[in-house]
Amino acid sequence: MQNFLTTTAAPGAGLGSTVIMLVLMLAVFYFMLIRPENKRKKEAEEMRSSVKTGDRITTIGGIIGTVVHVKEDRVVLETGADQVRIELAKWAISSNETADEAAKAQAKKAQEAKAKAKAEKKAGKAK
Repeated sequence: MQNFLTTTAAPGAGLGSTVIMLVLMLAVFYFMLIRPENKRKKEAEEMRSSVKTGDRITTIGGIIGTVVHVKEDRVVLETGADQVRIELAKWAISSNETADEAAKAQAKKAQEAKAKAKAEKKAGKAK
């Protein structure tokens, strides 16, 4: 009966296969973990830098308000009916609801235009 702990790999499959497996593992980590995270960070930074007066935003602390003033690294929010103004750092912005709604409306228009073009093409073939 063979003991699995004492068996060795085939001769010549030592260092080369180890290096290949290590490179493969690093590539998987890059494409599955590092690259998507960098993409998310870049999108969040773009969203934060594109905030303008009048946008409705949510902070990472859950505060929802309308942007009243934008400074280089800070924004001033107005919250609620009592018009309380709060100055926050831009990095604390979690989402821009105004930009999200505009993007959804634009995507919906594009989808409708695509469906209309497809229907016209189908009607043209039927004639």
